[in-house]
Amino acid sequence: MPLKGKKILLGITGSIAAYKSAFLVRQLVKAGAEVKVIMTPSAKDFVTPLTLSTLSKNPVLIDLFDEESWANHVMLGRWADVMLIAPLSCNTLAKMAHGHCDNLLLAVYFSATCPVVVAPAMDEDMWHHPATQNNIAKLQSFGNKIIPAEKGELASGLYGEGRMAEPETIIDFIHTHFFLPQPLVGKKALVTAGPTYEAIDPVRFIGNHSSGKMGIALVAALQQKGADVTLVLGPSREFYSFTGINTVRVTSAEEMYRACMEVFDKTDLAVMTAAVADYTPVVKAGEKIKKKDSTLTLELTKTKDILKSLGEKKRNGQVLVGFALETNNEEAYAREKLAQKNADMIVLNSLNDAGAGFGHDTNKVTIFEKKGQRFDFDIKSKQEVANDIVDTIIRLFYA
Repeated sequence: MPLKGKKILLGITGSIAAYKSAFLVRQLVKAGAEVKVIMTPSAKDFVTPLTLSTLSKNPVLIDLFDEESWANHVMLGRWADVMLIAPLSCNTLAKMAHGHCDNLLLAVYFSATCPVVVAPAMDEDMWHHPATQNNIAKLQSFGNKIIPAEKGELASGLYGEGRMAEPETIIDFIHTHFFLPQPLVGKKALVTAGPTYEAIDPVRFIGNHSSGKMGIALVAALQQKGADVTLVLGPSREFYSFTGINTVRVTSAEEMYRACMEVFDKTDLAVMTAAVADYTPVVKAGEKIKKKDSTLTLELTKTKDILKSLGEKKRNGQVLVGFALETNNEEAYAREKLAQKNADMIVLNSLNDAGAGFGHDTNKVTIFEKKGQRFDFDIKSKQEVANDIVDTIIRLFYA
């Protein structure tokens, strides 16, 4: 039971998604948690206190001026290991962001000394409204964690963003962010991901098939272990929903180089998964090149070697991890790259392995470490591979 013995204080606000709260309470209890529930008065229109008290095996608190609940409002935030507000309505979000306190749930929130995590739920247009996004940013700046709203069918009948995360997702988020060991707390990590596009003209470019999936999975794994992560992301179309991640969007190898050089000095750990173009056109046409002749000759020049540049700057205590995608002589090239780039670890992908490399949801890697150690892993999902890589980094450099 992942939450055995943990004390979860669940706040429920007035949203159609409150019907999920009954399932959430049941799953929290099944996960081993002790659950107490606070509702806003409007939440009673969507789910009954009797249902929630039966499932939680605790009285449900609602009224701010009820004698018993008023006496307990300060202690509730001290009793809990985590305060979870799910669903979080647009109205309660605004009150939390601006310091309004007109019900018991808000009184507990403003006096809570435990971590607070929220799962927003509202219609798509409300979710995307600038005021809502500003309020979400304010909550994050206060130190609260946000479980991202999901895409799906909404109460309005529309399909889009704004759905409250499913109970299983919420429980996994709480377990991952609050109760798993986090050996990388206090460490700053840099991850590069995706391809780079090198412009030929305003329409055409030189690129590659990298999706960015592996790098994005590594960001999730590093964040789960407590790292403060900066992601430098090339032109990837992969969807991700991290909170608390500094994402720098780039297009070209030169832009990625500059972004990495800017943050590397303040970084403890850098993991270079991006498939950076080795060459870029010498001349980039200002207008679309017209098709005139049967052939077109491009003159290319080498791009800056980001991994090597970081290796030259690397100070004692910094950990630098590179990736190598090879088609032949894989181990020899990987070990050569490890030495030449002054890296601490090289993660080898081989395009000869079925299900590995660009575009796949799975990967198969071999890790080479600068002191000569080799670690082989079977084919797995990219998230599982990312977890293996981060666990290996922790074991070798942060144990």
